[in-house]
Amino acid sequence: MRALLLAAGCGTRLRPLTNVMPKCLVPVKGKPLLEIWLDRLTRAGAGPFLVNTHYLAEQVERFVDASPFREQVTLVHEPELLGTAGTLVANLHFFQGREGMLIHADNYSLADLSAFMEAHRQRPEECVMTMMTFRTDRPSTCGIVELDGRGVVAGFYEKDPDFHGNLANGAVYILSSDFLEMIGRDLGSAKDFSTEVLGGLMGRIYTYETREVFLDVGTPEMYNRANTEA
Repeated sequence: MRALLLAAGCGTRLRPLTNVMPKCLVPVKGKPLLEIWLDRLTRAGAGPFLVNTHYLAEQVERFVDASPFREQVTLVHEPELLGTAGTLVANLHFFQGREGMLIHADNYSLADLSAFMEAHRQRPEECVMTMMTFRTDRPSTCGIVELDGRGVVAGFYEKDPDFHGNLANGAVYILSSDFLEMIGRDLGSAKDFSTEVLGGLMGRIYTYETREVFLDVGTPEMYNRANTEA
């Protein structure tokens, strides 16, 4: 299964650490985030991979060139950030008409990716994607999902200060070939995946909840937590 890893962000909330390295390369327990993703995906049988770059792109290029994944990774540079949906739309050809994964590679996750893929295979027929979810103790900083009895998304609340539970969108998705065709046809101008795409798919997104470590390491507090507690 091919995977597009979104890795181009500037990581402004992690400064000063990200003054000298891109967020996707910050180390967690001695390994860059991007290496952790590529290793775990490869072990689950996924690949090849497309990784977008923007901020300090030359560091990502050097990392990939020196890594054991270099034959499996293609880099695509964005002089101006296209947005999470915009990058997907611009690179639909990468999936070759088949289903694939879309991953925000600046999260730290130890989820069972093989189980995630199996959940996607068992999804209800009307669901065009499967979203990884996790439990958060900071719901106001996440996209919170509300599910029906089958584990299908019935409501979505993006960083809402009101409480809607603590089941959060992990921004890791398996996208069906039907969905990829649809987004290219009907949502070609979308920039943000969460706000411009997900809201129109209520009742068509299946979920898989990981009980393993899943942390947004976008702040110094959460980054330290990943390195000391997880």
